[in-house]
Amino acid sequence: MKKRARTPASAIVNRRASYDYALDEELTVGIALTGREVRAVRDGRVQLKGAFVTIRNDELWLNNASFSLVLNTKGVNESTVDTSPRKLLAHRKQIDNLSDAKHTGMTIVPLRLLTRGRHIKLVIALGKGKKHYDKRQAIKKRDQERDAKVKL
Repeated sequence: MKKRARTPASAIVNRRASYDYALDEELTVGIALTGREVRAVRDGRVQLKGAFVTIRNDELWLNNASFSLVLNTKGVNESTVDTSPRKLLAHRKQIDNLSDAKHTGMTIVPLRLLTRGRHIKLVIALGKGKKHYDKRQAIKKRDQERDAKVKL
């Protein structure tokens, strides 16, 4: 059986985040992963769609991120999807600032999972949920920009 050559993903992007949230300041944090999870990230088998960050016991946790893990059992490559919470690594001051913003009604949203270099980092941002009419305005603006680009 011939293995397919994979192009390494330099960043896994949550494209839905900018559509659903009005994003504010960004912050890059580390993430605690196991070996199989690291392999899934480096191969680009992770989805951040629908993922969110919570603060529990003064720690940041990434929830609902889908990691497609490869299970090597007796020579058969099986795959499973794992959505368990993963701990995020940040400084105490950063966690306190995020906690204060969360109490004012903001949401902490994961934007990108960076795999450049030796470490794997997660870019998170504070966001305020958009209303339905805000989303329609974003679609209208994007369509107008696309039409203007085509006319040139």
